[in-house]
Amino acid sequence: MSSATPPPPGAWERLRKNPVAVGTMIILGLIILAAVFGPSLYRVDPHATSHAQYLPPSREHFFGTDNNGRDSLARILEGARISLLVGFSGAFISLFVGTTYGLISGYIGGRVDNIMMRFVEILYALPRLIILILFTFVFDKHFKTWLTELTWKPTIGNFVLFSGPDLVGYSKIIILITALGLIEWLTMARIVRGQVLSLKNLQFVTAARSLGQSHTRIIIRHLLPNIVGIIIVYLTLTIPQVILDESFLSFLGLGVQAPQASWGSLLSDGAQVINPVKSYWWLLVYPALVMSVTLLALNFLGDALRDALDPRARR
Repeated sequence: MSSATPPPPGAWERLRKNPVAVGTMIILGLIILAAVFGPSLYRVDPHATSHAQYLPPSREHFFGTDNNGRDSLARILEGARISLLVGFSGAFISLFVGTTYGLISGYIGGRVDNIMMRFVEILYALPRLIILILFTFVFDKHFKTWLTELTWKPTIGNFVLFSGPDLVGYSKIIILITALGLIEWLTMARIVRGQVLSLKNLQFVTAARSLGQSHTRIIIRHLLPNIVGIIIVYLTLTIPQVILDESFLSFLGLGVQAPQASWGSLLSDGAQVINPVKSYWWLLVYPALVMSVTLLALNFLGDALRDALDPRARR
């Protein structure tokens, strides 16, 4: 008897035949490529100030300049790197924590499951913004001190990947990634737990127990493959949520700090120069447009993946 039900045959073919899915994958691919290689190809320092303040979009500055004369396109490309890094990294932390927690809770069941789910409900009741602010302020100073004193330097051959002092300037980003990942896992845990509860009493799991397989092997080899489709779908919906949380914190001045830029901090800068007297619209429109397209593409891709991986699609 087969121990796991793989994704339905033809799932990739159905995904490729979905024009919305293909379009969103192309858009996301272009945005990711622009974030990774754009700053190197554009060759404009996003932190270089000049006397060309508030220039509108032109051939010299495609997206105009800001109040310090910095090129807005270069700033948006740098913001894309940070926002996507925070979004993807935080979502993968959420994926790992939520999947592990949900698998254990659903598989053990009984009193342990009740206690673990009550803990999740308590965390749901706490205001996330306050937790993020406290997490950032409490750990930022200590984390910077720890990085300054860190002597471990991972290497590849004779090449040093990084050192502690080199990461001090990125401490706020690292804390944001960790904090957002450790907050966004709650819904993932509940979804995984519900799927495990419906699967653990089926025949292939009972057969695995009868053969004397360990609980760890049953979870990893039999239960996890059956819910990987749902996990992937929810991951694509978690990434935009993490990006939105980071952008909101940066918009409030609690996230990424100058001179670094994220989409949230760029939106905050743009909102400050929108007024009835003189409106420098490009500082708000372009970051908002790029961020909106990215979030919509991720949500559409999640919907397309859900349809492609749905076992009922076999019919």
